[in-house]
Amino acid sequence: MGQTPVVYGQSSRPPRGDYSRAADDYTCAQNYAAYTAADHDTYRRLYERQSALLPGLASDAFIEALPSLGIKDHIPRFEEINERLYRATRWEIVAVPGLIPEVPFFTLLANRKFPVTDWIRTPAEFDYIVEPDVFHDLFGHVPLLFNPVFADYVQRYGEGGLKAQRLGACEMLSRLYWYTIEFGLIRQADGLRAYGAGILSSSGELAYSVRSPEPQRLPLQLERTMRTRYKIDTYQQTYFVIDSFDELFHLTADDFTPLYERLRGLPEFAADERSPA
Repeated sequence: MGQTPVVYGQSSRPPRGDYSRAADDYTCAQNYAAYTAADHDTYRRLYERQSALLPGLASDAFIEALPSLGIKDHIPRFEEINERLYRATRWEIVAVPGLIPEVPFFTLLANRKFPVTDWIRTPAEFDYIVEPDVFHDLFGHVPLLFNPVFADYVQRYGEGGLKAQRLGACEMLSRLYWYTIEFGLIRQADGLRAYGAGILSSSGELAYSVRSPEPQRLPLQLERTMRTRYKIDTYQQTYFVIDSFDELFHLTADDFTPLYERLRGLPEFAADERSPA
């Protein structure tokens, strides 16, 4: 019993979380009794602020799915969400102490289990936190797991991750996760919208990603995405845009082995490197 934390991306901040609670698969029980009144109030205020920002910035699919998350005035119990989520898409959420290694992460996703960090940020981190907490994971990730096409994409990503690990290609595939599930944009009939959890749970990056003239926004293309590095402690300077979740699902239908082999010989793009117009 007990595991060690991990770090992804480029950051000077060490991870946190009580990994001594983690089982071999890095899951643990949601320590619900540990939440204080202040913790529940932090969650309520975060939910209230973020949900008010969604119109005109978040994807329609996310806005439609958000009520499925349930209560919004305190941290929900994971088992209550799972009752609805499993009925909708056969997914469930499981508690983890924080970021977990690639193989346990991919294995959980491949089995339609989404890892959710069970601790919440401090009031001093209300506006920004580097690593995911329970608000980021629940508010940002879980609503779209009620969407059947997106939920199937996340499972397919997990299955692909296990294969990438065997091929030594996890870093390339992790960039696809970062630029879709965490920081993806979608083009709707009425304009650009966010669907990535890292954007949807951030009060500042939500408007920045959709409206700011500063970052570049590129059509999602597997090769460009997998060659692009990322940072975890700044707003993104590059976003990748899809037209539908069906597009995302079908993009990942093929065997990536030839793609990985081709990319090994190509230079990478910095997180802020511009593509020619």
